[in-house]
Amino acid sequence: MKILNHLLYDDNGTQVSFKPTPNRGKRYVPQYLIMHYTAATTAASAINWFMQSIAQASAHLLIGRDGAVTQFVPFNVVAWHAGSSSWNGLTGLNQYAVGIELVNAGRLVKTGDKYVCPVDKKQVSNDDIVFAVHKNETKECAWQEYTNAQLEKAVEISALLVKTYGLKDVLGHDDISPYRKSDPGPAFPMSSFRAKVMGRKDGELDTYHTTTGLNIRSGPGTSFNTLTEPLPAATPVLVLKREGNWSFVEVLDTVHGQADLEGWVFSKYLEK
Repeated sequence: MKILNHLLYDDNGTQVSFKPTPNRGKRYVPQYLIMHYTAATTAASAINWFMQSIAQASAHLLIGRDGAVTQFVPFNVVAWHAGSSSWNGLTGLNQYAVGIELVNAGRLVKTGDKYVCPVDKKQVSNDDIVFAVHKNETKECAWQEYTNAQLEKAVEISALLVKTYGLKDVLGHDDISPYRKSDPGPAFPMSSFRAKVMGRKDGELDTYHTTTGLNIRSGPGTSFNTLTEPLPAATPVLVLKREGNWSFVEVLDTVHGQADLEGWVFSKYLEK
């Protein structure tokens, strides 16, 4: 795939489906990529919503469960996907980030013996469900899995965006709005996705363990909130990046009932 004039084209040179949404801002220079789920089960519902002014919401791209791609906003124009948000001293990430939506119901609710999307009320097959604890929560819930087709397409496009615009990192909506949003959720393989998109192979990531009970925080500093109780000594982690004396890590164990936990720890208390 390629990007021409901030629009996405397939390998055969055909522009992907482009539906210009009225929900857009001014031109900007993107610094980050934010991943979302639609909280609905079909691409058609998300497309219809983003095309309405009343929605006051949009994204740059939508990737369907079959891997089909729809673009709503050129990559150099602000889309309205992040809402109230902050990261590394920036507030209002719409002004700094490309947004990609993946068609996925997200958190499911149980109705009788069925699991359904709480937004469009459609049932999700048991084969497409994973039970997991969100990294910002403590209770296990049912989530819809992502398909291989959409994950593969998302990796391809995201890597192209990182290369084209020199993006600094890939984040989830639940990273920049941790008390308000839960997407892309624990069914999304963020650590391996980020590694592939940012040009790292999984084998290149450094594995460490904690040398003592260690706080894991939402940002690189003691002023940031802790995400859970301290990590026990000897907890294995992957160091995904560093900032000063702090390391952003993926916790490889389920800790305090939480799986897929990522956050910042003080590097002094990590040992290879």
